[in-house]
Amino acid sequence: MSNNDFSKLDFRNALGSFATGVTVITTRGSKGQKVGMTVNSFNSVSLDPPLILWSIGRDANCFDEFVSAEAFAVHILAADQEAISNRFASSGTDRFADIDSVEGLSGVPLLPHYSTCFQCTTEHSYDGGDHVILVGRVVAFDDLGHQPLLFHRGKYAHL
Repeated sequence: MSNNDFSKLDFRNALGSFATGVTVITTRGSKGQKVGMTVNSFNSVSLDPPLILWSIGRDANCFDEFVSAEAFAVHILAADQEAISNRFASSGTDRFADIDSVEGLSGVPLLPHYSTCFQCTTEHSYDGGDHVILVGRVVAFDDLGHQPLLFHRGKYAHL
């Protein structure tokens, strides 16, 4: 297909053929509120310095909080966390209800269960079309080694 012969839906479906991990990214909002969302656009960038990236859609309901945040945490979800992924992907509810989060770097809420958690300061942000790419400097991480939750072609998958 040439660049002009495909729809956004076809393109999105084709991108779905790349299996990804599932993350919940959290931050502290400008009014002190806990903010979080499910994201699968997460990548490593550099080992030295330790950098990661993720992207957020400009239409995300928590866009302003994340692009102005000084710090955030990336929780790579464990295989048994489909419900947490779904909770943080939904809108209109308190995503942190009944979750015993603790405060991490700069008061960022940390989930109590995950496979790996990276605590980051925001290093850069870049225009990415209908998304903004956020680069974080990892200042701490905790790797529990659990099997990850995966996402492939619009469905959860497991190793």
